[in-house]
Amino acid sequence: MKMYKVLIVEDEEMIRKGLRYTFDWLKSDCIVIDEAANGREGLAKIKELEPDIVILDITMPIMDGITMLEKSANDSIYSAIIISGYDEFEFAKKAIKLGVSEYLLKPVDQSQLFEALERAKEQVSLRKQYEMLKESSVDIEDIEVLPIDFVQNKPKVSKHVSYLLQYVEENYSKKISIQDLVEPLGMSDTYLNQKFKEETSYTFNEFVNRYRIQKAINYMKTGEGKIYTIASDVGFSNYRYFISVFKKYAKCLPGDFLEYFRNKG
Repeated sequence: MKMYKVLIVEDEEMIRKGLRYTFDWLKSDCIVIDEAANGREGLAKIKELEPDIVILDITMPIMDGITMLEKSANDSIYSAIIISGYDEFEFAKKAIKLGVSEYLLKPVDQSQLFEALERAKEQVSLRKQYEMLKESSVDIEDIEVLPIDFVQNKPKVSKHVSYLLQYVEENYSKKISIQDLVEPLGMSDTYLNQKFKEETSYTFNEFVNRYRIQKAINYMKTGEGKIYTIASDVGFSNYRYFISVFKKYAKCLPGDFLEYFRNKG
């Protein structure tokens, strides 16, 4: 079982010690490897200890949490969970820009921290997997979630399934459902789903999601645009759901994928 290394960076000793000694870290498959009382100490320990997760306050002496994140972002791979006494929009905006996985308000609720750790573990695992992918012989530019036949060429299928494929191709940016095709085709949704699965190996909903993510990947390869705009353009009205589906099929975070192509350009 993998244990995730946690670093706590918090200037208030009571909160720092409280987090370290009252939370059941082992339940989250985590171990606290050290703590720091300000951003400068935190930055040094991030470089030295290479934690998987950093839990930090924003307002700290000597160096604040946002600056610490900015200075360590390019050199270390970790997930960050902010705990703050301030519910301020500007802080939240900066945190999102820096890829922070969670923004919690003090006093920290134990159940909220547990859930935040679960998301942080998933995020750091994906980031490390992405870095390994960049360093391996696998070409990131060749990542695809649908065979090329489904994107550029129509596979040889029955007329009903062909109609479904064309419908997705023409309407993927909108809200669509197989129910939309029951009346035009004069077939039940059960029959259409069954035929689609038999001939493509995908359920209709899975195909729609894969098609949309493939389109998003194609957009991101230009190195331009904003992720939430791309998500909307390919038919995802829910941004969090887009990120979840992207991670599932592309095996990395959309922000990391887009950043790779921005740097490449």
